[in-house]
Parts: sequence; C-alpha cells; structure tokens
Amino acid sequence: MTTAASGSTAKTRLWIVIFLALFAVTLWVPLYNRVEPTLFGVPFFYWFQFAWIVVAAIVTGVAYLCKV
Repeated sequence: MTTAASGSTAKTRLWIVIFLALFAVTLWVPLYNRVEPTLFGVPFFYWFQFAWIVVAAIVTGVAYLCKV
C-alpha cells in the first residue's frame, strides 16, 4: 500500500468516526431530554436538535470539501 493510499484511508476512517459520533449524540436522548436552558422561550429539547442539524450540515459540508 502506498503512502497516499494509507493517508486517504486514515482520513476516511476519521470522517466515519466523526459521523458516527454525530449519529450517537442524536440517539442519546437523556443528553438533551430537559426543558432548561431555554433559548428565546424555546425549550432545550427543541433548540438542541435544531442546532445539531446545523452542526451536522457543517460537518458534512467540510467532509465533502475535503473529498472524503
């Protein structure tokens, strides 16, 4: 295996781990199953999920630009 191929494989594995972490956080409901703190009157349960959509979109965009 060449050095370029092993570097590409390592980068791909890194992105897979990052995406699995994003997925795991959304499945771990006790992490965000609460009302406080509120943001503009919106309970934490809702605004955390919406914020996580933005975070996941940014991570996906960065992965795409890095050409995984």
